[in-house]
Amino acid sequence: MKLYYAAGLSSLAAHIGLEETGLPFEAVPADIRAKVLRDGSDYRAVNPVGNVPALVLDDGTLVTEIPAILQYLADRVPERGLAPPAGTLARTRLQSWLNFVATELHRYFTPIVSPAFSEAIGEAGKAAFRERIALRLGHVDRHLSANSYLMGEGYTVADCYAFMVLRLAPRAGVDLAPFPSVVRYRDCIAARPAVKAALAREGLT
Repeated sequence: MKLYYAAGLSSLAAHIGLEETGLPFEAVPADIRAKVLRDGSDYRAVNPVGNVPALVLDDGTLVTEIPAILQYLADRVPERGLAPPAGTLARTRLQSWLNFVATELHRYFTPIVSPAFSEAIGEAGKAAFRERIALRLGHVDRHLSANSYLMGEGYTVADCYAFMVLRLAPRAGVDLAPFPSVVRYRDCIAARPAVKAALAREGLT
């Protein structure tokens, strides 16, 4: 497998997921602004949209979108318990958390940390997005006050994604201090060997 990534961006979630699986893969950096790879080739020949992450399987199949990639990876190594079995209510809960992170957290961080968007929305716009983020972090904090991870006591691929989004907080000017359970959760995940490996590979340590 090949993971196309851009250091420190949303592809970090998939990168962590791959490290957690223990499966062999090649990490390929992509310049998503210029849409080129290091060899000068057009990245859009890999992913026509030009975004990361993009996971290319050994047979050439392209998988995109973080929730889809993470669930695919978890299903490759069911013995690691990174996702409940498909068709179960627990799997539906996992999908709910993956979509919550995508649409209720990541979506509101992106306009603040993206240079093009942040300039367009101005300070008032960024403040409005921070308010939305704080409301949702409050919900997550209350949940984590009684749970070690999003799915309870078991670490899953949803936590890979949530950790990646929480790393955006300093860049977005979002203070996590009012959410002690979120901070504890973030620090716990940061200590995992797979997370350290992904961060090191991307030069983020």
